[in-house]
Amino acid sequence: MRICRKMLTFIIPIIMLSTSTYVVLNKIHDNTCLSTASIGRITNIGVLFFKLDDPYMSLVKQSLDNIQTQHEDTIKFTFFDGKDNRAIQNVALDSMFRNNFDLLLIDLVNEDENAVLNIIAQAKRNNIPIILFNFELSTIPEAVKSYNKVVFIATDSRKSGILQSKLIIDKWTADKEIIDKNKDNKIQYIMLKGNADSKATIYRSDYCISTISASGIETVELSSKVCNWDKELAKSNIDSLFLRYGNNLEMIISNNDAMAIGAIEALQKYGYNNGDKTKTIPVFGIDGIPEAKDLISKGFMTGTVIQNSNELAQALYTVGVNLVSNVNPLENTDYKFDKTGFVIEMPYYEYTK
Repeated sequence: MRICRKMLTFIIPIIMLSTSTYVVLNKIHDNTCLSTASIGRITNIGVLFFKLDDPYMSLVKQSLDNIQTQHEDTIKFTFFDGKDNRAIQNVALDSMFRNNFDLLLIDLVNEDENAVLNIIAQAKRNNIPIILFNFELSTIPEAVKSYNKVVFIATDSRKSGILQSKLIIDKWTADKEIIDKNKDNKIQYIMLKGNADSKATIYRSDYCISTISASGIETVELSSKVCNWDKELAKSNIDSLFLRYGNNLEMIISNNDAMAIGAIEALQKYGYNNGDKTKTIPVFGIDGIPEAKDLISKGFMTGTVIQNSNELAQALYTVGVNLVSNVNPLENTDYKFDKTGFVIEMPYYEYTK
């Protein structure tokens, strides 16, 4: 393999989830473990995910579970599920602040600036270190500098869109004669999008297509569907769209792997993407989840852009422990802050067969 986001009285459940073992991480520094032990008690960490049944976020949780297993005498994670719902997220946040955690790891449903500033202000009042993660780099407000115990672990979705475009350009260049059904020298594609108001959706989509165009390759968008990062929504949409565009459809571009996998399952219903190169529509995703990698190895999916879940979990742990220990957040790590002095950017990688 090449490895080159009328008043009603109601109760909103907060999902606090138990832990499970995943895979062994390989870059946790011994000194970080010692600094955790030096606190002299178990460090309680509250973790909020925007949506825990998101395939990528479930991998991050599994990696954190594994870290807890390795350091069960010093670390305890308590997980909360925002269920991609701002109201549920806010109830979870209230609970997290009431529970007096030593550290908060927050993945927000919506990266609204006021919401971010309110959370940081609350953390500051309670003197709780906080890491906001899975955050879009371009949406981080400058005002967060007012609190010296906040770190952002962010990604730049523009870069993921650009890397995805490079996979597409390479595939088109190599197999244009097979892909270009109508021989018009243009890519006829369907775009599967995440949440409509998500910066990740906007950037991944726009930068992918604009980079393809800048390379000199013309494109025609047959359809664009908002599928909210969801596999089943993507599957349903491609199922119906294939009946309309099947003869002209040359490529499917997805903002994440889950939707790409849903698209492939729909295509397979019509006899496509089962291993026959003459009946394969290139499908591209982002995230690098195991199921996508498996489909790529089988030739059913063309490529993805990896956002390494193990690396993210490791960064949350090592930087978080440093914050709790009142040392430099980057101590005994290989991470670097960007020019803001409080943002760590996580990288993306290309992945194809």
